[in-house]
Amino acid sequence: MKREEKALGLKLYNTLTREKEEFIPLNGKQVGMYVCGPTVYNFFHIGNARPFLVFEVLRRYLQYKKYEVTYVSNFTDIDDKVINKAKELGSSYDKIAERFIAEYFCDADFLNIGRADFYPRATEHVDDIIKFILRLQEKGYAYVVDGDVYYDVSKFKDYGKLSKQSIDEIKAGARIEVDERKKNPYDFVLWKKAKEGEPEWSSPWSSGRPGWHIECSVMSSKYLGDTFDIHAGGEDLIFPHHENEIAQSEAASGKLFARYWLHNGYLKIDNKKMSKSTGNILTIRELSQKYDGSTIRHFLLSAHYRSPLNYSIEQMEQSRNSIETLNNLIFNLKFFSKGKQIHKMIDEESKKLNETVDRMKEIFIEAMDDDFNTPIALSTLFLLAKETNIYLNKTRNKNLEIIKKVIQFYEDFGANILGLKFSSQLTRQTILPEKEIEHLILTREKARKNKDWETADQIRKKLLGLGIVIEDTADGVRWKKS
Repeated sequence: MKREEKALGLKLYNTLTREKEEFIPLNGKQVGMYVCGPTVYNFFHIGNARPFLVFEVLRRYLQYKKYEVTYVSNFTDIDDKVINKAKELGSSYDKIAERFIAEYFCDADFLNIGRADFYPRATEHVDDIIKFILRLQEKGYAYVVDGDVYYDVSKFKDYGKLSKQSIDEIKAGARIEVDERKKNPYDFVLWKKAKEGEPEWSSPWSSGRPGWHIECSVMSSKYLGDTFDIHAGGEDLIFPHHENEIAQSEAASGKLFARYWLHNGYLKIDNKKMSKSTGNILTIRELSQKYDGSTIRHFLLSAHYRSPLNYSIEQMEQSRNSIETLNNLIFNLKFFSKGKQIHKMIDEESKKLNETVDRMKEIFIEAMDDDFNTPIALSTLFLLAKETNIYLNKTRNKNLEIIKKVIQFYEDFGANILGLKFSSQLTRQTILPEKEIEHLILTREKARKNKDWETADQIRKKLLGLGIVIEDTADGVRWKKS
């Protein structure tokens, strides 16, 4: 399919051009997407979770838009951090990596992060990495010093095009480890000669292991080709990691590497940067003891992915309450959906709700098409919830088809795209205010007087499901909380 084929309305902010661009894949409806995954030496924290989650939601939306997405997310399973963790625990690097890859999937499943199509590991691609480095060496981009191999940044004329920095700016601003063996202080390592006791692989230069940046260049091209559509990750990866990936990949292939670069903003804890020194790192495993996965998902999607996001207890409680609102609505919708349609004709209230569903769908799609604006997309769930609750509470002759249409909206957009899991069980705030309880009981009494036994029984069951037991006595109706 030709490059000029029109996309389906989606625009994404490309870090490479600093502009919103119409998303037009390289190969028609097929999309190649690479998201930098974790270094597996510990449980991942909420800052790590943001790119893992938000870009997987983008994958879901692309699939909704009928694109065929090949989604790749790597594991860095050999690295200084992995090696140091192994030493700390008296274990081996491969056992540490295996353990925390398993822990990653446990926490990712808890957050309902869909599985990638491929999870390549650095250690599984060492031969590919060596071949890639040899190609760079043959083209004059790499040089060897005492068994280490470095990339010569001065040879790549476009270095800095992603971070929008010149070589002089990079040299002045970068915190670079002093190494007099390098041709330039900002050259970076492609292959590291092993120190005593470290894991090692044979290579033409030394027994050692790959550098960090080369891993993603090799694994992304292996699964997606020399040029692919979307490369995504956290804002902190723009420089040097993604800048170095571009330099390596485009020098080796002579082609454009990734066409759209997406980066999410930083996440802070109570307006402070997460760091080990301050002890304010929050892992998903820790948060799972306090909140369910959908609450954390709601929080992470509540700000635009490019904006900074601040974690606080207040914010999390707001997200918890928001999810409970949706859970309670879904419970009520499913309760009423079991009833029988009273009228085939749609009355004014049903028509109004039907139009609201259509409008919310349009707003949702427009928001997601405008650089993946999840806060506005999320808001449609709650705007519709407000109108639906009014409908359920005030409309006597409820239309079953409209209720099913509302349920379908939440399944399509809330669950399938945003990845929220709606509980079929009642939550801690389900008990209704007494005025609403009295109103339902009064409505039930009117139905009984009119011999509308079906409506009366539905209300009784609803109250029972909400923890309210009603008793019909000679002196009238009594109720109590079960």
